[in-house]
Amino acid sequence: MTKMKDLSPGSNATLEGEIIEKEEAREVITKFGKKTRVASAKLKCEDGEIKMTLWEDDVDKVKEGDKIKIEDGWVTEFRGELQISTGKNGKISVK
Repeated sequence: MTKMKDLSPGSNATLEGEIIEKEEAREVITKFGKKTRVASAKLKCEDGEIKMTLWEDDVDKVKEGDKIKIEDGWVTEFRGELQISTGKNGKISVK
């Protein structure tokens, strides 16, 4: 498991925690011109919290209160805040 203090933009991480907030999904246009759904959430781990971006099928996979594991998640920084998503190779599982 990756520790919050070890997260940095452009790295991969595996985290376990609880979804403590989840916004409604919204439709966006990707940089490739494709429509997709996205939702923001907040993941609380034992050593901190991180904003999480849920794309497409992952939007419906989790809800507030779910305990999840994100494996090989992609860490980015947006407006000075670290975020994690599944990226290209990651996956989310509900425990």
